[in-house]
Amino acid sequence: MSHPQLSLQLYSVRDALRADEDGTLARLAATGLRNVEVFDFVDRPRELADALARHGLAARTGHAGIAAPGQGREALERTFAAARTLGLETVYEPMVHADRWADAERIQQTATLLNDAAVIAADHGLRVGYHNHSQEFTPTVDGLSAYEWFVARLDDAVGLELDVYWASAGGNDPVALLGRLGDRVTALHIKDGAVVDDPFTSGAPFDIALTRQVPAGRGEIAVDAALAAAPNAAYAIVEFDAYAGDIFEGIAGSIAHLRAQGSVR
Repeated sequence: MSHPQLSLQLYSVRDALRADEDGTLARLAATGLRNVEVFDFVDRPRELADALARHGLAARTGHAGIAAPGQGREALERTFAAARTLGLETVYEPMVHADRWADAERIQQTATLLNDAAVIAADHGLRVGYHNHSQEFTPTVDGLSAYEWFVARLDDAVGLELDVYWASAGGNDPVALLGRLGDRVTALHIKDGAVVDDPFTSGAPFDIALTRQVPAGRGEIAVDAALAAAPNAAYAIVEFDAYAGDIFEGIAGSIAHLRAQGSVR
């Protein structure tokens, strides 16, 4: 069995990057990381590629909006050209808001947009995929969660990046969910913390600190079992939406746990 490559979503250190990009990347490289997942990269792909290279880091996955209604081909071409400059393999849509999961017509629209984006991405030698939060699991269509109904309408060229924390917040046993999704899952977001109810469909204000996110293996999410249940995932990507302590210590804790478990390479 091939283990996924370890990576880190740079959103975890967004504040540190704004303050000192080179210093932040140097600290990440010092942990032994060799892969990162980028965000907000379309306007500065060469600058970001050069910064990563200076610290021996590579980006093979990235987050960018590729499933917005009304988004034209020109915007997608620009996104995928930036992705190629960075050396990405897959661009994941990071979030589709709760109102677009409310009925079958809007869910089908999102699936169609991603299917169409996959065709354009292929012209650039890239793949696309979808990264979940929890709002995709709360509504149901034809007896399925909106998310699984949506997945059934995606072309095989569209992969899934399963965020195990937010899937749990959506009411799922992530291991059982991964069993149903099978080889559609091309990457995992490894995130641990407290299990909360889906905050995105309630309409009420939500404090991200309530997630009480902690290094992998110290919270309530079955991160190790999820990794074992996703043998086809190419990347295991550590992420923190929020962290109460020193974020670099949190990242180091997750890396140490995953390496001790022998579940990543």
